[in-house]
Amino acid sequence: MYWPLGAPRVYAATRRKRKPPAPEYEEEDSEDVEEKARNILGLRVARNGHLFVTITETTLTVWQTSPVVVLASVTRSIQSLNNYGHNVGVLLRPDSSVAVVQTFNSFLVTYSIITDPTARVYQQIRDNGHGRRHSNADRLAVEEERRGFPEVNIRFRMVIKVDAGIRKVLALDDELVVATEKPPAVQCIRWAPDDTGKQTSTELLSRMSWIQKRSCVTDMVYDRAMSLAVWITSEGHAYAVQRLPPQPKDLDQPKRLFRGYGFHTPEREEDMATRAAINARFSLLAIGCGNAEIHVYTARDYVGSIPLSHKLEQPASIVSTGQISTLNYSPDGYCLFAGYEKGWAMWSVYGKLQGSSFTADCKISESNGEGWLQGIHEAAWLSAGSDILLTGQNDDRLFLLEMAKSAVTGCFCAANVSRTVLLTGSGLMVYRGYDLPVLTTISAEASLWHHVQIPPTYLANQCPIRSAVISSDGRYVAVAGRRGLAHYSVSSGRWKSFDDMEAENAFVVRGGMCWYQHILIAAVETDEHHELRLYSRERGLDDSSLLYFEQLPSPVVCIALTGSDSLLVYTYQNILYHFVINASSEAMTLIQVGQITLNGIIRAPTRVRAVSWILPDHQLREGDPSQDVAHASVIFLVDAKLVLLQSSTNGGGLKYDMRVIANNVEYFDLMRDQAPLLESPTRSLPPSPAAEGALDAFYTDRGLRDSLWYFDGNKVQCWMSVEDLIEAASTSNDRELPPTVSISADFYPTSIVLNKGILLGIDADLVQRRDVQFAFFRFCIRTQLFLPQIIQRHIAHFDTSAASNLAHRYQSLPYFSHALEVLLHTVLDDEVDKPPDPEHAQLPAVLSFLSSFPDYLDILIQCTRKTEVRSWRTLFSHLPPPQELFETSLEKGMLKTAGGYLLVLHTFEEMETSSESCVRLLQKAKEAGDWDLCKELARFLMALDESGDTLRAALGRMDLNPTSTENGSVRLKTPRPNTAIKRYSTQGQTNELQSPVGNGGKSSAGLGLGIETGQDRESEDYFSQQRA
Repeated sequence: MYWPLGAPRVYAATRRKRKPPAPEYEEEDSEDVEEKARNILGLRVARNGHLFVTITETTLTVWQTSPVVVLASVTRSIQSLNNYGHNVGVLLRPDSSVAVVQTFNSFLVTYSIITDPTARVYQQIRDNGHGRRHSNADRLAVEEERRGFPEVNIRFRMVIKVDAGIRKVLALDDELVVATEKPPAVQCIRWAPDDTGKQTSTELLSRMSWIQKRSCVTDMVYDRAMSLAVWITSEGHAYAVQRLPPQPKDLDQPKRLFRGYGFHTPEREEDMATRAAINARFSLLAIGCGNAEIHVYTARDYVGSIPLSHKLEQPASIVSTGQISTLNYSPDGYCLFAGYEKGWAMWSVYGKLQGSSFTADCKISESNGEGWLQGIHEAAWLSAGSDILLTGQNDDRLFLLEMAKSAVTGCFCAANVSRTVLLTGSGLMVYRGYDLPVLTTISAEASLWHHVQIPPTYLANQCPIRSAVISSDGRYVAVAGRRGLAHYSVSSGRWKSFDDMEAENAFVVRGGMCWYQHILIAAVETDEHHELRLYSRERGLDDSSLLYFEQLPSPVVCIALTGSDSLLVYTYQNILYHFVINASSEAMTLIQVGQITLNGIIRAPTRVRAVSWILPDHQLREGDPSQDVAHASVIFLVDAKLVLLQSSTNGGGLKYDMRVIANNVEYFDLMRDQAPLLESPTRSLPPSPAAEGALDAFYTDRGLRDSLWYFDGNKVQCWMSVEDLIEAASTSNDRELPPTVSISADFYPTSIVLNKGILLGIDADLVQRRDVQFAFFRFCIRTQLFLPQIIQRHIAHFDTSAASNLAHRYQSLPYFSHALEVLLHTVLDDEVDKPPDPEHAQLPAVLSFLSSFPDYLDILIQCTRKTEVRSWRTLFSHLPPPQELFETSLEKGMLKTAGGYLLVLHTFEEMETSSESCVRLLQKAKEAGDWDLCKELARFLMALDESGDTLRAALGRMDLNPTSTENGSVRLKTPRPNTAIKRYSTQGQTNELQSPVGNGGKSSAGLGLGIETGQDRESEDYFSQQRA
């Protein structure tokens, strides 16, 4: 859900001109040695994200993150360098109060970082002569900018000598954790002595029974949220490790500091672990291996249950990537960034590749000095994931690459899933193609992106922006930063934010937001209360304009709109509240009509990412809303598990049975939440049998409006009916869950556009041009049909009526024929590669299904054009003879389709038939005035009979007066074509919509008719793999 955006900003702490790359045979001079001494060797970011530090061989530098500026630096003296060795790494205490420099001679040099709030740096001076009037908030922001940034001082503290040699160091809140080499051990050095005055404690690896003997720790990472560390040893093993609490003094037992469990054991040398990263949000542990592969494990508990989850698809071979140098999960856990010796790549949490530098031209990157494309030394996320800070291999520069992330990462709701909204560090990108004509939606026009700049005042005061939400109709957007919120109208282009800074700072959005028509519903926290607040887009933002608020007894985890007027609110107390939105001309209120206590069912409320529910039809039609909780089947997304809770009565009380229905879920989309099935209740219809029949038809013939979709990081999965899913998941039925329909895509799908039959997603392209000296990333909208897979599933289950009903819903789409062609192409390829038993063959059923559509003959011939000749025998073994199909096409006036069957006749070596048929088709084309087709048919006849006798005879029968040239060839005298005559398609109409599926093997070529296999000169591929 992250994509790189634009070109990086480049920063350097030193002023010097960069030298062009020197040839390999040249020896290093003193300037080269000095240049290497300035290269950045280490990078660490404070927990609050306000500061970060970098290290070179001699200098420690403290930077501010927003904006990126140097606040202070210290250069070690020559004597210090001689005594302790040059710098090799840097650490930062999580509260950014202490920086630790690791030296080459195994010393730790510590410095205090002290912020002086009274002294300021980078003060701005502005001329107020032409100033305009500012609001209260604007004046405060301008005043803050003028004051500059607090000054930072770096003060030397102490030097710590580690006699055993340093392999790796971790800086934690209370202590430094040092992995030593001789002997292999782990030493803990407290920042301050404990109550007994002791400051250090050590445990030898040889005394740790859970770790492999004769190995030392080479790498360590720690995550505070999980209270878990990952150690990597010199033997390539990986261990999940926890720090044990202080133990009472006991002389009989040795003192133990750590407890761990091995979860990655290499079977081959190339599987040895080298790097690690921890994802607390999804409880994942990523391990980089010696062959540049990345294995991801799931940490189910703290007692060693850590199975392999998945392996990431590599962007290139190890020859192109080099070894892994760094692994970093984004702060929200939705993205994994991997730096390599020769580039970088990034994936979604469960493995979809979303960006890479390995498509770059290495020569252009090297000539332009773009170190961020040539190799990564270290990387760190900034601004809640809006930017990533990169350091290159042997480079003294910092590269700040902006990221665009899906709004789903900060606020999971149905509207954010159904409409693509991207959040950047300073603005929003809203895709507006959903409400436009079909062919515009699937185009890759950059104009379909609506770029929105967040108000600078709100951005300066409340950065970073943590969440954004769009309305279901795409008209309104709201954002929330550290405190307060602001909302925007897409049609008018106007923002509304708080004028009163105190009112804005009085609350923080926590638990999500959603739009109900033009009303923004936000779950907020103040210093005293937890509330649901309702704001109107038509009013300003201040306390007096608040429409309604509802106090809650505990913080909100997430909220969700469901149905036409229901609001679900899930809280930290493990209670799901059901509110009904009561809207009238006078007021807007929330009325609580029910609640569900889930104690003992959901173990960790904070792990819940989203919630929705499914009500039976009878409850939707006639039920009392206060009884919805008794009939609802609740869907929770807990971490990456999609959980279904079903209600049942037990001794007069409600009981909920839980079942996990899907794993590795990045997001899900319940189509009932996109467009509520209960558009209008029964009271909106007149009381008549016809009205009741129409309502029954509405509920029984839903198509895909009752489907449930989710993305597992590899494919989009779909249950076509949630009712069937609920019935199968019931504990009273000992049944397996119905299988999902899988739809593959070579891009990241961001939304399911149900009414247009496509998956819509984003791909990030790296652009390098020779006329500019920098590379940049740009977005490309990609689409993928899902109709062929779903229709195929219906046919495979012998449900032809459901397939027909679904197809007729989408028959008006301009690319519907292409979808049927993809269906035929897929089934044909499968049965050619692996011939099934006759009773399991799908091809006859698919052909029977296609025969009910008017484009049937055209679909068949289009499929033959894009498949290998060896597949034709399999296809036509289930069809009437090609001559019969030719005659049918000729009778219907589908001349070019008939021309396609001529090639089939020729391939099947029915020479006499194809020659006679060609003459007849030539006569029809002449009568229709299609001279282009006449030319192709003439070439075809010449290919059949090189003497030209057949062509002469045919032209003589048509009274076209052929003449012979000196070399014996035939020259055809044809009248000038009328420019007013339209170009005929295979249906006898203008050829507008023909789309190839893909390139197969070549068949007979050079026979005219423009129908060589794999070639379609006059077709347009709406779903091609080409990128804008």
